[in-house]
Amino acid sequence: MRTVLVTGPGGAGRTTLAAATALAAARKGARALLLTTESSAPETVLGISLGAEAPTPIAPGLHARRIDPGDRFRQEFLAFQERAGAALDLLGAAPLDEDELTELPGSEDFALLQALRAEHASDAWDTVVVDMPSAAETIRLLALPNQVRRYLRRLLPPERQAARALRPVLAQLAGVPMPAQKLYEAAQRWETELSAVQRVIDDPGTSVRLVTEAGPVAAANLRAIRAGLALHGRRTDGVVVNRLLPTGSADPFLAALSGSQQTALKALREEFPDVPVHEVPHLGRDPQGVDELDALIDGPAGGTVDTGTGDTGTGETGDHDRHGETAGRRPDPWTVEDRLATDGLLVWRVPLPGAERRGLGLVRRGDEIVVTVGRFRRIRTLPSVLRRCTVSGAGLRDGVLEIRFSPDPDLWPKSD
Repeated sequence: MRTVLVTGPGGAGRTTLAAATALAAARKGARALLLTTESSAPETVLGISLGAEAPTPIAPGLHARRIDPGDRFRQEFLAFQERAGAALDLLGAAPLDEDELTELPGSEDFALLQALRAEHASDAWDTVVVDMPSAAETIRLLALPNQVRRYLRRLLPPERQAARALRPVLAQLAGVPMPAQKLYEAAQRWETELSAVQRVIDDPGTSVRLVTEAGPVAAANLRAIRAGLALHGRRTDGVVVNRLLPTGSADPFLAALSGSQQTALKALREEFPDVPVHEVPHLGRDPQGVDELDALIDGPAGGTVDTGTGDTGTGETGDHDRHGETAGRRPDPWTVEDRLATDGLLVWRVPLPGAERRGLGLVRRGDEIVVTVGRFRRIRTLPSVLRRCTVSGAGLRDGVLEIRFSPDPDLWPKSD
């Protein structure tokens, strides 16, 4: 299964290009689905109202579904309230009715991830194209499952559940289920759900596609975005440059605009030498309906979707999953290089294309390391061999952060 996550700076036309990408896959014979959380823009682009309960047929081979985060929040909250009913009664809490529930900030992120996981598990599609939020929000959203799982392991360590066999006895004595038991049961449900979401994100067939306009700051903006994606191990499979004006116009105004776009396009190709850069022409209007989307995919935009499953770049497998499977994931690009024989060092190599030295930060906290790239941050658990070392330096070279580790004499195995 191919999963294409379409994102980019706000206003670049990512919803239109996500719809065109899904349509292009369907035109090539794939069973394609477009997922979106937007309420009106996708319906305007597709020319049809979308349902939230089930995918809506759009064209032969193409369906679309609008995710309703408010509805999912209400369902999840009411289910939690029912499970925790006895404990809430013990505390004297008054239950909330469905009609007084309004989703909280962050609900949209969880709704989108849950829908993606569900559609991935359905085996009903060959290609799923997701109309993601703006690029910075997408990076944070894709990092969310691992971050929440880390919080759960710190706050509710699985090892402490060993005494849960006593809780049913205590519950009988108290007459109500013990809150701690419910808490651990909820944590286990969250862990199971988040692990499933993480497997979809880490799947070899999942990639990110960036949509941008050809402006003077496009390359600089996407450089920071690409570095953030790389920090969290997300693979960029292409850059789609939208709304390009025709060249060679006799009108001085249009000729100047087109020339500026071509300059920006050249800068983008130089910034992404190892990633395909696709050109999409300006139609002179905002596409509306399948017929007008066809005008995009019949031209250069038709190449913006790859319905195959080949992996054309390196991706990251996510943090070590001690609770789930690792099969079906891309190899971890954060590799350890052994230079003990020559330099007495081990080097952890972190691919960060687009990163700049001035925005880098590096802090070790026990068995973890915190890497900051601009406004993005990631915490990784050190491989076991590096836990017995001290950090002796780091440097950024050719888009790769090299973190140098020296063996700690007090912890390193002694040779006979």
